[in-house]
Amino acid sequence: MKNKRRKKSSIHPKYIYIFLSIACAVLVVVSFRFSSQFTGVKTVLGDFISPMQGGINKVGRYISDKMDLLTSKEKLLEENKQLKERIDALKYDNKILASENSNLDNFRELYELDKQYPDYPKVAATIIGRDGNNWFNLFTIDKGKDDGVDVDMNVIAGNGLVGIVSEAGRHYAKVRSIIDDKSNVSAMFEKTGETCIVKGNMQSIYKGFIDITMINNSAKAKDGDSVVTSRISEKFLPGLLVGYISNIKEETDGLSKSAQLTPAASFDNLESVLIITTLKDSSEIEGIKNYD
Repeated sequence: MKNKRRKKSSIHPKYIYIFLSIACAVLVVVSFRFSSQFTGVKTVLGDFISPMQGGINKVGRYISDKMDLLTSKEKLLEENKQLKERIDALKYDNKILASENSNLDNFRELYELDKQYPDYPKVAATIIGRDGNNWFNLFTIDKGKDDGVDVDMNVIAGNGLVGIVSEAGRHYAKVRSIIDDKSNVSAMFEKTGETCIVKGNMQSIYKGFIDITMINNSAKAKDGDSVVTSRISEKFLPGLLVGYISNIKEETDGLSKSAQLTPAASFDNLESVLIITTLKDSSEIEGIKNYD
């Protein structure tokens, strides 16, 4: 036998909606019409519904507070991001300003130095490299023969002599400074005119000075006296400030003295220099022994 399946009865949602609407309308009418009779019922329903309503309100407030917090947090994060971007921009601007101020100070320093030696034509150059240590004993500049720079031209910076051009290309030149071990400068004491030799010393410069040798035993120079390039130098122009003498002492042979020299230029933070584009005319001192 075939099992007959019973059809499940179903009510169309439309009729349910109509029924509920009518029921609600009837309840509203009855509530208003017989309000006094339903006071007890409303009280019971109120006692039952009020705690639920309070709980629902608490949940609603909690959700609302969390949403406000989330919105505030997102807003703060966006503001923080914008502030960080602004701070980064300001830091970059500060670096640019610091660099420009440093360059301005260098140019002002070179300008003042240029005024100290008005008779010499000069070319300004920027240091673009140095040879392997923290001191500028050998360094490269961004000017060369195309700019009028050539070998044996004197280089100055800070308050005085830096060194001499040892190599020159078309667009660059190399400078050997007076602190280099291979450097010897024929110099003299500005006040007395007595001669000496300023000898580079890379070990001594770490203590802030280099050596002065071959001072005549009868020399009257005193600590603090200025030392300038001498007239008998073959390569260095006369009268360029080299530095200041200190710690004068007599040599063991009793015939000469030695001392220390604090350079007029600072050799640990050079950035720009001036190249004097006039070469020393050594014809008048031909045959005189020198130590350049």
